[in-house]
Order: sequence, then structure tokens, then C-alpha cells
Amino acid sequence: MDSDVIVIGAGPAGLCLARALALRGLDTTVVERQPLAAIAEPAFDGREIALTHASMRILRELGVWQRLAADEIAPLRRARVIDGDDAGFEVDAAAFGRDRLGVLVSNQSIRRAAWAAIDGEARVRVCAAATVAAVGGEATHAWLRLADGTPLRAPLLVAADSRFSETRRAMGIAADLHDFGRSMLVCRIAHADPHHGVAWEWFGRGQTRALLPLREHLASAVLTVPGDEAQRLAALPPDAFARELEARYEGRLGAIELASTVHAYPLVSTWAHAFVAGRCALAGDAAVGMHPVTAHGFNLGLAGVARLADAIAAGVAQHGDAGHPLPLARYERAHRRESRVLYAGTRAVVELFGADRTPLRPLRRAVLGTMRALPPLRRALAAGLIDEARQPASVLRHARIALDVLRPRFGNPGA
Repeated sequence: MDSDVIVIGAGPAGLCLARALALRGLDTTVVERQPLAAIAEPAFDGREIALTHASMRILRELGVWQRLAADEIAPLRRARVIDGDDAGFEVDAAAFGRDRLGVLVSNQSIRRAAWAAIDGEARVRVCAAATVAAVGGEATHAWLRLADGTPLRAPLLVAADSRFSETRRAMGIAADLHDFGRSMLVCRIAHADPHHGVAWEWFGRGQTRALLPLREHLASAVLTVPGDEAQRLAALPPDAFARELEARYEGRLGAIELASTVHAYPLVSTWAHAFVAGRCALAGDAAVGMHPVTAHGFNLGLAGVARLADAIAAGVAQHGDAGHPLPLARYERAHRRESRVLYAGTRAVVELFGADRTPLRPLRRAVLGTMRALPPLRRALAAGLIDEARQPASVLRHARIALDVLRPRFGNPGA
């Protein structure tokens, strides 16, 4: 065999998996169609990733976190959810003695740090600027052939090549893709009024506006609108686009100037019918591609990477086979169990808040009013973000967290 595992895709999921396997003493071949320079120095793509405390722990274990510069990490102190003119509600970590719910790091920085963690690693081989011509699986191994004729074999093949994974399709794994008919415009902005480290998710008026706080007076603006409107906005000159944002944010940030290029992404979610099939496993967005409204996508994918690495290492330790079906079946059950709840919940949030349908407005206001009136529900949201435990947590841990969340906070009644 050429290696223990072949990973197709050198995005954050693929690179983190290769690093996790190397730390477990396993050899990995990573295949990526981009040239090596683009992997090592990825271009800015506008996306800012909200990392939970559990994700930060995983990145530390992989040696990725340590390669992020301090000025690439922005604290996320509170989060505010608003619907139109409704005051909405805020979530913070104060009830748990924490100063932040999580942090914000650009996708570009995470990719660069993940590459730095495997660069020079003897157990990781990277085939860059390589296109897969054919892929398949046998009883004892998976195989692929590159466009230049190079053959590769390994006991396990992992598809980590995006929510539109060509490898997933080639291996015969079906997936449900849902096109929301909307696009997300993302960019960095400089703004006159401070954001105080508070993230916004602001629904209503036919659009979703989000603000991700970076340095004070610097933030990432995220605007979700119908696809044709996104094309029109993306084509505007920088000054005109900034004026559009001032109007859409209703002056709450003061004067706005663009601080980066503007990037547009069509919103499509993905749910694979299986996460394992024969000698193939799915990781990251190839398994579950989430709508970004709840910011769960990267965190869920990273948890899946850690879980898959454990399963592969168990296959080698217990059966001498990185692709042994028993540990992989455990990975699939655990990751589908966690993913199903988050995927369905995110879709429900999008259906309720993402579409500006008049009949749903009373229900939206009722949901926000309930969250505003019941501090334990807000603490429950915060608890999931600051929990550093491996996911999914044990039943006993869930019970302990639930009791802690529901316990009255007499010293801080509004928390």
C-alpha cells in the first residue's frame, strides 16, 4: 500500500485529518487539485469562522492553534439575535464565569496554520496540482488513479473535497443537496461606531444581516439575499457597496468603509445518505454541509475529523486495518447522531427566520420573546459553545450540564 489513508481534499478538514493521523503514527497521502503555493498561502476568501471552545481544544491538540498569530484571533464575547424591530435576545458566557463564547478566526488563517502543522511531516505526503481521474474500492483496499496516470492504494479513502464532493459521487454515496435560492455576501468592513465584541444575527426585511466582531471598529459583514440581488450588489463599486451596507444596517454602525474584497457564496446544504461505504469515509462538508446561520458547520466538521481519526487508529490497533468496518461503523453512528440534530435544527431556523413570510412573524416574535424571558434557555445556548468536552458528550455529562444550566443564578438574574 502507498499509505494507511488517502485523503482527497486539502481544505481544513483534510489537512487536520492528515495531522491527526500523523500524531497517531499513521501515514497519509493528501491529494489536492490546487497547486502547492495555493495550499501553503491560501487567498483571503471573506469567511470568518466562529470557533467553539471544543474546536479550540482540538486545534491545540493538533498543533494548529499554536500556529495562529495573536492578531488573527478575535474574541466573541456576546451574541445578539434580532428580528426586524424586535429587541431579540443576547447570549453570553458570564453565567459560567467565562469572558467569551468563542473566538473568530478567518478561514484563510486556519488553512494556513493547518498547512504549517503538516509541512515537513514525514508521515504526510501531498500530491498537489493533481486531478483524480478514477476512484474505486476493493475488498481489502481503495484505489485511485491520477490524471497523469499515477496509481495510489490504501486501506481507506477519505473524501474531504467539499459539500459538492466528486469523490462521494464516484464512490456511489448519495446525498441530499438543498439549494436555498440565496447567496451570502461576505467582506470585512471598517465602521465608525464600536461593536463591543458582540456578534449580530439580524433577520427580517427580506434579508439576513450578520456582524462578526474582529478588532474594535473592524468586523465581518455577512449579508444573505436572493441570488439575483447578490449578483447586483457584488457588482457595485466599493463605495456604493459600503453605502448599501450602511442603509441595510440602518446606521447602527455609523459610517462604513470596505476593508477587503467582497465574496459571494450560493447557499446550498448537503446531507450524505451514508458517511461510510466500503473502503470510503466522508469528512467535513462532504458528509454534512451546513447552512451558516447557526455557525455550526466548521465546528461539526472538526469534531467529525477527530472522531474519524480515532476510528482509523482503532482499526489499525485492534485489527491491523485502517479501513476496518467496525470502528468506521462506530464513527458513522456517532457522527450521524450528532449531525442529525444540528442539521435539522439549522434547517428549522432557516425556515422560520430566513424567509420573510408574514404568517411566520408572530411565531418568530414568540420564539425571541421566550428566549428573552427565560435565562436558562440562553444559558443552554452558551453552555454548548463553551463546553470543551469531546462530542457527543456522555449521558452523565449531558445531565450535569442540564442541571447546571437550569439552576437559578440568583447573583446574575439576567444572565
